[in-house]
Amino acid sequence: MRVFVTGASGWIGSAVVPELIAAGHHVVGLARSEAAAAALTAAGAAVQRGSIDDLDTLREVAAAADGVIHLAFKHDIAFSGGFQEAADADRRAVEVLGTGLVGSNRPFVLASGVAGLLPGRIATEQDGRDPGAAGQLPGGPATRMATAQRTRDLATDDIRSCVVRLPPTVHGDGDHGFMAALVAIARTKGISGYIGDGSNRWPAVHRLDAAHLFCLALENAPAGAVVHAVGEEGVPLRAIATVIGQQLAIPVRSIPAEDAGAHFGWLGAFLGMDTPASSTLTRELLGWQPAQPGLIADLELGHYFRSSAV
Repeated sequence: MRVFVTGASGWIGSAVVPELIAAGHHVVGLARSEAAAAALTAAGAAVQRGSIDDLDTLREVAAAADGVIHLAFKHDIAFSGGFQEAADADRRAVEVLGTGLVGSNRPFVLASGVAGLLPGRIATEQDGRDPGAAGQLPGGPATRMATAQRTRDLATDDIRSCVVRLPPTVHGDGDHGFMAALVAIARTKGISGYIGDGSNRWPAVHRLDAAHLFCLALENAPAGAVVHAVGEEGVPLRAIATVIGQQLAIPVRSIPAEDAGAHFGWLGAFLGMDTPASSTLTRELLGWQPAQPGLIADLELGHYFRSSAV
């Protein structure tokens, strides 16, 4: 297939692109910068210059493709106070990409998330499908969930749409997300902290396992499917903090919930979440079997603790 990938040079996209190429697909990656374009070229992909705000470009390239994987999201804006702005841009991109595929039965795979689906309980692929579910979330997160619902609805337009929900932690060597931020905070504070008793759980997946699932979803997922790129249902935050403390040779301590913002900064709003999720139905549907190290094992490999990793 000729596959158009947005976010192709990002953390997940840079693993998805070689996965697709190894599977025999021709990739066209969206690139906002010269550096992104060079990375895509080096990976063996064709380059389409532009951003998710270039709606005419998205429509035209999607219409010429055999399938689309939409990974791009304005995370830099989202996590600096502009989540609603980022979610709105994502929704516009999905609508336009969809218009390029109407009536074709071609695949359209969207990256979404499992966080917030069913706090305190193990969320499955069947959760979050109620059209009213988005109304239970605030602002930007509600918009993003509604966008995932809209993507599933594209199946009625003869588009083989699929939503791949990712956990908060997509880990691996080179990660600059939540885990890298948590390590940096621990190093700065001299304490590896967790909130309360640290029993709250984060689902996780290695980015190479996630990349493989995107390829499987593109090739085989039925129209309107929801799949979970979840390698581990839930890793307790205390276990994560313990490994970080061991690797940095610093104390591991509980941080009271009321002090989480002061200690962890912006990350404090996320660290207290209990968002376990299952991928049992995904494994049955697509035959996906994660093969890479789990989160704790990945942390123990040491790459998160190199000075260049933070």
